Amino acid sequence: MSDLAPSTGYLDFGSLTALRGQAVHDERKALRKAAEQFEAHFLQETLKAMRQTIVKSELSENASADLYEDLMDKEVAQQMARRGGVGMANMLEQQFTQRYAPPETSTEAALKARALPLNPAAQSLPVATPAPAALPLPRATAGYALPLTGPALPLPGRPGAKP
Repeated sequence: MSDLAPSTGYLDFGSLTALRGQAVHDERKALRKAAEQFEAHFLQETLKAMRQTIVKSELSENASADLYEDLMDKEVAQQMARRGGVGMANMLEQQFTQRYAPPETSTEAALKARALPLNPAAQSLPVATPAPAALPLPRATAGYALPLTGPALPLPGRPGAKP
């Protein structure tokens, strides 16, 4: 298909009906096409939002120019999506393929796919380990000890307390 061929997209009901029919015969190809159409729509809306940020002059502001700009945005977005775009179609296709993949035929194959590899070289720790020897507590030295005798300090709010 050449790049200049008219594109069919997400707004064309005939294209959507053809895509639905294609899904019956080849789900993977239809999934890819739907993902590309979604990416094209996303890119078109992005281009439209970017174009709205441009300040227009009175000379370039008319309805027919806006229509042609919208058509051009749609076509550019579809061509971008068809050529790889920003990778959204690939991501969507991968996620839907993983989520809706057909179930595996045997239980053994499913267990092998999900099993964690064992490491036979690893040694297990003994269950009962001896308790570590008790460490002696540090002795209080004169520099660190609090004085036990001396004048008592009055507590605030008590009788005899001085402000």
